[in-house]
Amino acid sequence: MPENLLQSIIFPADLRKLNQNKLPKLAQELRDFIIDIVATKEGHLGASLGVVELTIALHYVFNTPKDLLVWDVGHQAYGHKILTGRKDNFHTNRQLHGISGFPKRSESEYDTFGVGHSSTSISAALGMAIASQLKDEHKHHIAVIGDASIASGMAFEALNHAGVTNANLLVILNDNAIGIDPAVGALKDYLTRVKSERSDVEQDNIFEALNFDYSGPIDGHNLEELIRELERLKHISGPKFLHVITTKGKGLRQAEEDQVKYHAPGKFDKVSGDLLPKPKSIQPPKYQDVFGKTIVELAEQNDKIVGITPAMLTGSSLKFMLDKFPNRTFDVGIAEQHAVTLAAGMAAEGIIPYCNVYSTFLQRAYDQIIHDVALQNLPVIFCLDRAGLVGEDGATHHGVFDLAYLRCIPNLTIFAPRNEIELRNILYTVQLGIENPIAIRYPRGRGVTIDWQLPFDTIELGKGACLQEGNEIAILSIGSLAKNVSEALKSSKEKDQVAHYDLRFVKPLDEKLLHNIFKKFEKIITIEDGTVKGGFGSAILEFAAEHSYKNLIKVLGVPDEFIHHGTVEELYEICGIDAKSILSEIENMI
Repeated sequence: MPENLLQSIIFPADLRKLNQNKLPKLAQELRDFIIDIVATKEGHLGASLGVVELTIALHYVFNTPKDLLVWDVGHQAYGHKILTGRKDNFHTNRQLHGISGFPKRSESEYDTFGVGHSSTSISAALGMAIASQLKDEHKHHIAVIGDASIASGMAFEALNHAGVTNANLLVILNDNAIGIDPAVGALKDYLTRVKSERSDVEQDNIFEALNFDYSGPIDGHNLEELIRELERLKHISGPKFLHVITTKGKGLRQAEEDQVKYHAPGKFDKVSGDLLPKPKSIQPPKYQDVFGKTIVELAEQNDKIVGITPAMLTGSSLKFMLDKFPNRTFDVGIAEQHAVTLAAGMAAEGIIPYCNVYSTFLQRAYDQIIHDVALQNLPVIFCLDRAGLVGEDGATHHGVFDLAYLRCIPNLTIFAPRNEIELRNILYTVQLGIENPIAIRYPRGRGVTIDWQLPFDTIELGKGACLQEGNEIAILSIGSLAKNVSEALKSSKEKDQVAHYDLRFVKPLDEKLLHNIFKKFEKIITIEDGTVKGGFGSAILEFAAEHSYKNLIKVLGVPDEFIHHGTVEELYEICGIDAKSILSEIENMI
């Protein structure tokens, strides 16, 4: 039988025992191993396939974990995990109680910095390099960052600082011309010119201008060239920059040809590479598609509507808008702060901006929401995709803090649709004219309504709704968790005693409705897919305190801890907001 090199490698120390001429075979085995597991367990495929050789070269040349390696975002770190003691557990990747889909400090000493959001690696590695100087420790510090992530403002802030230090920092640009969607912007154009016309731009290299010792571009799939250059850079002091050209999805034809789809393809045939067909059935749409298709419909009637996203054209379904109205669709790259203030500038001039940002990524633009939008009371429409618990991507990607961090901002309206029709109608309502900015949060995945493209209806701002009458307990829900409440009530023997209200708006609260509820019901349960600290339930408690109500109030939601990865259903159960847990709370309260 042919020798299996990967089988003999548990940690990078084992890798360094190999003769260099065996590394290409190891690269093929590592690729095959990643494909074999991800084909059935799912995950982020293309990014990790693209850096197999770079991953091997880094652990071969540098003395990890003493030398500190920081991956940006972490989508590309599967090979790194497999080579650093987690090969036998890799099949648990992104599963409940399994290993994380991203580098995570508590998981391994080789994961030197926890990541998940983009553009943090250079700052972190520079901080480590400066710390090593202060402690008089001699080690290497490497940040691997993609061409989409390096265009973010934080990455430039770090480059700007690093260039005036003598820190032992190596920044490796993994340039594959794509993030999740193709990279955009002037820096992308510059990097394209560097790759194709090296001699013409040599005199005007942006990274050399920032005082980095620049080398490249080199072939990121040529192990001999990678190792030779990394060995050379080990002996150069100060900040260094290596430009590496890779192909996202390398080694799997379909992943190379359709890099967007194979970023996280779901299940596929590991031999052919073809995506496995999903059961054909009539299903409700994804919330993101309801958003994308609805604003196209609205934009056809209202030429003031524009769509803005920070590098999430496909994930937000703004691709529909781009296809129909390319001049009114703006992908600004991984630049959430800029996206928010760009929307503010447009709103100041009478344009109607739908600024679509994943809930977890809007955290990066908090000052802009307050200072540039809310303080000036500009009618920006924030569409927060992936709100609530998102599942297998885990703690870095859950959108569970938005209700709490937005609720305290003056002038801002906060709405959570319970289904697709509600989302469609609020998108219609706000473009008719609003006086304040609004945040519309909705979950990842599919809803509950198949026949959702009904005639538009306006939504009265600040008004909740009664979904079921009752006489003993009132359940107050917000957003799509209404379906878990409805499921619980169907199974309850005391369902006639339980009223269910969809508050719809976290801010402003429907105080008229709440007064009626507090006067009628002694026992109240609030339910949200956000943190219980400072969120919807806290708003209800504040209302009760302000008006001296003494009702018994039980707050259900995400506890005051970081929730890790698993399916959404598993995480709902952990947080006690699944239908079974809600039913148990009802029975206990009765």
